[in-house]
Amino acid sequence: MSRLSRSLNVPLLCYVTDGQNLASVGTSEACQPFDARKTLREKIAAASAAGVDWIQIREKDLSGKECHSLACEAVRLAASPLPGAARKASALARTEVVRGRVSTRILVNDRLDVAVAAQAAGVHLGEKSLPPEEARRLVESLRSAEDFLIGVSCHSLEAARAAERGGADYLFYGPVFVTPSKAAYGAPQGLRRLAEVCRAVTLPLLAIGGVTSENTADCLSAGASGIAAIRLFQHAPDIAAVVRELRKLCG
Repeated sequence: MSRLSRSLNVPLLCYVTDGQNLASVGTSEACQPFDARKTLREKIAAASAAGVDWIQIREKDLSGKECHSLACEAVRLAASPLPGAARKASALARTEVVRGRVSTRILVNDRLDVAVAAQAAGVHLGEKSLPPEEARRLVESLRSAEDFLIGVSCHSLEAARAAERGGADYLFYGPVFVTPSKAAYGAPQGLRRLAEVCRAVTLPLLAIGGVTSENTADCLSAGASGIAAIRLFQHAPDIAAVVRELRKLCG
């Protein structure tokens, strides 16, 4: 049985990191080198302060050691209060969108070993990654798995059903809309197929791929429990404002 309830009072919001994408769009004044890693840390801290539910560390270009270092730092950032003026500036946003909810959970893409070693909240697996039932067995052999989440990315109805049978706690489904980061997975699935998959499974399912503030409501109406995105959060000049806007969709 999933550790998450399908009946949620607020949509789950997941920021999926992409440091390489940050580097490609980053600019700096006075010709100073752009520090993508520093900016990524700032984005993780801002997303946590804004009340994003999950942050998935998806940095496929990093070595295991580098990924572990980033995941550990993300766990620390998600758990640490903001200092001084930043704490005051975010207080209203956190009161509005986070009241009664747990703090941001850090998930690690694909690297179960890193997720366990960094004391992250869970691992997110691809369709061709380790099966969720095997991931659960390994986690239980290493640490308490009571609160450890295992999610799976799915690109078809059959894959979603298989992940649910395998013991996944939640699913990502997409790409729902056109997006550069998911071009390798073929044409967008669309809202009709999203709704079909949502009806076919009992797990919380997050829509991913081209999700924006404008089409999030359509994803929720189709039955999604939330949304996951890179650019929606990572490119936002004010992540807290984005989160407040998304929360209002179910208010």
